[in-house]
Amino acid sequence: MPNSDSTDHLLLQIIHGEDEAVNRLLERYRPKLRRMIEVYLDPRVAARADASDVVQEALAEAAIRLPEFARQTDFPFYPWLRNLAWERVLQLHRRHIGAAKRSVNRESLPSGVASEHSVWQLAKWVTARESSPSERKIREERSRALIESLQLIPGHYREIVVLRHIEELKFEEIAVILKLGMEAVRSRYRRALERLQTILEQQGLELS
Repeated sequence: MPNSDSTDHLLLQIIHGEDEAVNRLLERYRPKLRRMIEVYLDPRVAARADASDVVQEALAEAAIRLPEFARQTDFPFYPWLRNLAWERVLQLHRRHIGAAKRSVNRESLPSGVASEHSVWQLAKWVTARESSPSERKIREERSRALIESLQLIPGHYREIVVLRHIEELKFEEIAVILKLGMEAVRSRYRRALERLQTILEQQGLELS
Protein backbone atom coordinates (compact mmCIF):
# COMPACT_ATOMS: atom_id res chain seq x y z
CA MET A 1 0.00 0.00 0.00
CA PRO A 2 1.48 3.42 -0.97
CA ASN A 3 2.34 5.79 1.88
CA SER A 4 0.22 8.87 2.46
CA ASP A 5 2.71 11.19 0.75
CA SER A 6 3.38 9.10 -2.35
CA THR A 7 2.35 10.27 -5.79
CA ASP A 8 0.14 7.21 -6.26
CA HIS A 9 -1.67 7.87 -2.97
CA LEU A 10 -2.23 11.53 -3.81
CA LEU A 11 -3.62 10.56 -7.21
CA LEU A 12 -5.99 8.19 -5.47
CA GLN A 13 -7.14 11.00 -3.20
CA ILE A 14 -7.71 13.20 -6.24
CA ILE A 15 -9.90 10.51 -7.78
CA HIS A 16 -11.94 10.60 -4.57
CA GLY A 17 -12.41 14.35 -4.89
CA GLU A 18 -9.92 15.61 -2.29
CA ASP A 19 -8.93 19.01 -3.67
CA GLU A 20 -6.06 19.53 -1.23
CA ALA A 21 -4.31 16.52 -2.73
CA VAL A 22 -4.08 18.41 -6.04
CA ASN A 23 -2.11 21.23 -4.43
CA ARG A 24 0.10 18.88 -2.46
CA LEU A 25 0.99 16.86 -5.54
CA LEU A 26 1.70 19.81 -7.82
CA GLU A 27 3.75 21.73 -5.27
CA ARG A 28 5.93 18.67 -4.82
CA TYR A 29 6.99 18.89 -8.47
CA ARG A 30 7.28 22.68 -8.76
CA PRO A 31 11.10 22.84 -8.23
CA LYS A 32 11.74 19.98 -10.67
CA LEU A 33 9.51 21.57 -13.28
CA ARG A 34 11.23 24.92 -12.90
CA ARG A 35 14.63 23.29 -13.39
CA MET A 36 13.38 21.63 -16.55
CA ILE A 37 12.12 24.94 -17.95
CA GLU A 38 15.35 26.75 -17.12
CA VAL A 39 17.28 24.05 -18.99
CA TYR A 40 15.49 24.67 -22.29
CA LEU A 41 14.39 28.30 -22.22
CA ASP A 42 16.46 30.22 -24.75
CA PRO A 43 18.25 33.20 -23.11
CA ARG A 44 16.55 35.56 -25.56
CA VAL A 45 13.18 34.23 -24.42
CA ALA A 46 14.17 34.14 -20.75
CA ALA A 47 14.86 37.87 -20.94
CA ARG A 48 11.18 38.42 -21.74
CA ALA A 49 9.43 35.55 -19.96
CA ASP A 50 10.03 34.44 -16.39
CA ALA A 51 10.43 30.72 -15.79
CA SER A 52 8.26 31.02 -12.68
CA ASP A 53 5.36 32.24 -14.81
CA VAL A 54 5.77 29.29 -17.17
CA VAL A 55 5.74 26.92 -14.20
CA GLN A 56 2.63 28.55 -12.75
CA GLU A 57 0.75 28.35 -16.04
CA ALA A 58 1.63 24.67 -16.46
CA LEU A 59 0.59 23.88 -12.89
CA ALA A 60 -2.67 25.79 -13.32
CA GLU A 61 -3.57 23.71 -16.37
CA ALA A 62 -2.50 20.54 -14.58
CA ALA A 63 -4.76 21.37 -11.64
CA ILE A 64 -7.75 21.50 -13.98
CA ARG A 65 -6.87 18.31 -15.82
CA LEU A 66 -5.61 16.25 -12.89
CA PRO A 67 -8.90 14.59 -11.89
CA GLU A 68 -9.28 13.23 -15.42
CA PHE A 69 -5.61 12.21 -15.59
CA ALA A 70 -5.77 10.47 -12.20
CA ARG A 71 -8.38 8.08 -13.56
CA GLN A 72 -5.96 7.01 -16.31
CA THR A 73 -3.57 4.76 -14.42
CA ASP A 74 -1.47 3.66 -17.39
CA PHE A 75 0.66 6.81 -17.78
CA PRO A 76 3.36 8.08 -15.36
CA PHE A 77 2.58 11.39 -13.72
CA TYR A 78 5.74 13.45 -14.17
CA PRO A 79 6.21 12.89 -17.93
CA TRP A 80 2.60 14.06 -18.32
CA LEU A 81 3.22 17.17 -16.23
CA ARG A 82 6.51 17.84 -18.00
CA ASN A 83 4.77 17.75 -21.36
CA LEU A 84 2.35 20.49 -20.28
CA ALA A 85 5.30 22.71 -19.38
CA TRP A 86 7.20 21.82 -22.53
CA GLU A 87 4.32 22.91 -24.74
CA ARG A 88 4.50 26.33 -23.09
CA VAL A 89 8.24 26.52 -23.68
CA LEU A 90 7.65 25.85 -27.37
CA GLN A 91 4.92 28.48 -27.52
CA LEU A 92 7.21 31.08 -25.98
CA HIS A 93 9.97 30.35 -28.48
CA ARG A 94 7.57 30.62 -31.40
CA ARG A 95 6.09 33.85 -30.05
CA HIS A 96 9.32 35.67 -29.18
CA ILE A 97 11.75 34.29 -31.76
CA GLY A 98 9.49 32.99 -34.52
CA ALA A 99 10.84 31.86 -37.86
CA ALA A 100 14.39 32.86 -36.92
CA LYS A 101 14.31 30.06 -34.34
CA ARG A 102 13.60 27.23 -36.75
CA SER A 103 15.58 24.78 -34.62
CA VAL A 104 12.79 24.80 -32.06
CA ASN A 105 10.25 23.54 -34.55
CA ARG A 106 12.17 21.59 -37.16
CA GLU A 107 15.34 20.35 -35.52
CA SER A 108 14.11 19.62 -31.99
CA LEU A 109 14.77 16.12 -30.75
CA PRO A 110 11.91 13.78 -29.76
CA SER A 111 11.81 14.94 -26.14
CA GLY A 112 12.00 18.57 -27.16
CA VAL A 113 15.69 19.12 -26.47
CA ALA A 114 16.83 21.82 -28.87
CA SER A 115 20.25 20.88 -30.21
CA GLU A 116 22.11 24.04 -29.21
CA HIS A 117 20.64 23.92 -25.72
CA SER A 118 21.71 20.33 -25.18
CA VAL A 119 25.28 21.25 -26.10
CA TRP A 120 25.34 24.26 -23.78
CA GLN A 121 23.75 22.37 -20.89
CA LEU A 122 26.15 19.45 -21.21
CA ALA A 123 29.13 21.81 -21.20
CA LYS A 124 27.75 23.56 -18.14
CA TRP A 125 27.18 20.23 -16.38
CA VAL A 126 30.71 19.00 -17.06
CA THR A 127 32.53 22.21 -16.16
CA ALA A 128 30.48 22.73 -13.00
CA ARG A 129 32.39 19.79 -11.52
CA GLU A 130 35.62 21.82 -11.60
CA SER A 131 35.70 23.84 -8.39
CA SER A 132 39.31 24.75 -7.56
CA PRO A 133 40.83 28.05 -8.81
CA SER A 134 43.03 26.19 -11.31
CA GLU A 135 40.08 24.13 -12.49
CA ARG A 136 37.97 27.25 -12.93
CA LYS A 137 40.70 28.71 -15.11
CA ILE A 138 40.78 25.54 -17.17
CA ARG A 139 37.01 25.71 -17.41
CA GLU A 140 37.13 29.20 -18.90
CA GLU A 141 39.91 28.35 -21.31
CA ARG A 142 38.34 25.14 -22.56
CA SER A 143 34.72 26.16 -22.59
CA ARG A 144 34.59 27.03 -26.28
CA ALA A 145 36.56 23.95 -27.33
CA LEU A 146 34.38 21.75 -25.17
CA ILE A 147 31.18 23.11 -26.70
CA GLU A 148 32.58 22.59 -30.19
CA SER A 149 33.52 19.02 -29.28
CA LEU A 150 30.12 18.27 -27.78
CA GLN A 151 28.52 19.26 -31.06
CA LEU A 152 30.13 16.17 -32.56
CA ILE A 153 28.01 13.89 -30.36
CA PRO A 154 24.81 12.77 -32.14
CA GLY A 155 21.79 14.68 -30.91
CA HIS A 156 19.96 11.64 -29.58
CA TYR A 157 22.98 10.86 -27.37
CA ARG A 158 23.17 14.39 -25.99
CA GLU A 159 19.45 14.26 -25.44
CA ILE A 160 19.48 11.23 -23.18
CA VAL A 161 22.39 12.51 -21.06
CA VAL A 162 20.57 15.82 -20.57
CA LEU A 163 17.42 14.00 -19.49
CA ARG A 164 19.30 11.72 -17.12
CA HIS A 165 21.86 14.03 -15.55
CA ILE A 166 20.52 17.56 -15.94
CA GLU A 167 16.79 16.95 -15.58
CA GLU A 168 17.63 14.05 -13.24
CA LEU A 169 14.91 11.78 -14.60
CA LYS A 170 14.52 8.09 -13.89
CA PHE A 171 15.06 5.66 -16.74
CA GLU A 172 11.35 4.80 -16.56
CA GLU A 173 10.44 8.45 -17.13
CA ILE A 174 12.93 8.80 -19.97
CA ALA A 175 11.47 5.72 -21.65
CA VAL A 176 8.01 7.32 -21.61
CA ILE A 177 9.27 10.67 -22.88
CA LEU A 178 11.30 9.11 -25.70
CA LYS A 179 8.69 6.46 -26.45
CA LEU A 180 11.31 3.72 -26.16
CA GLY A 181 11.55 0.43 -24.28
CA MET A 182 13.66 0.26 -21.14
CA GLU A 183 16.39 -1.83 -22.73
CA ALA A 184 16.67 0.61 -25.64
CA VAL A 185 16.93 3.52 -23.21
CA ARG A 186 19.67 1.86 -21.16
CA SER A 187 21.57 0.84 -24.27
CA ARG A 188 21.41 4.34 -25.76
CA TYR A 189 22.49 5.82 -22.43
CA ARG A 190 25.55 3.54 -22.23
CA ARG A 191 26.60 4.43 -25.77
CA ALA A 192 26.03 8.13 -25.04
CA LEU A 193 28.30 8.03 -22.00
CA GLU A 194 31.00 6.26 -24.02
CA ARG A 195 30.86 8.96 -26.70
CA LEU A 196 30.82 11.71 -24.09
CA GLN A 197 33.76 10.22 -22.21
CA THR A 198 35.81 10.06 -25.40
CA ILE A 199 35.12 13.75 -26.05
CA LEU A 200 36.01 14.72 -22.49
CA GLU A 201 39.25 12.75 -22.50
CA GLN A 202 40.32 14.73 -25.54
CA GLN A 203 39.75 17.87 -23.47
CA GLY A 204 41.58 16.52 -20.43
CA LEU A 205 38.32 16.14 -18.50
CA GLU A 206 36.47 13.13 -17.16
CA LEU A 207 33.11 12.01 -15.89
CA SER A 208 32.95 11.12 -12.22
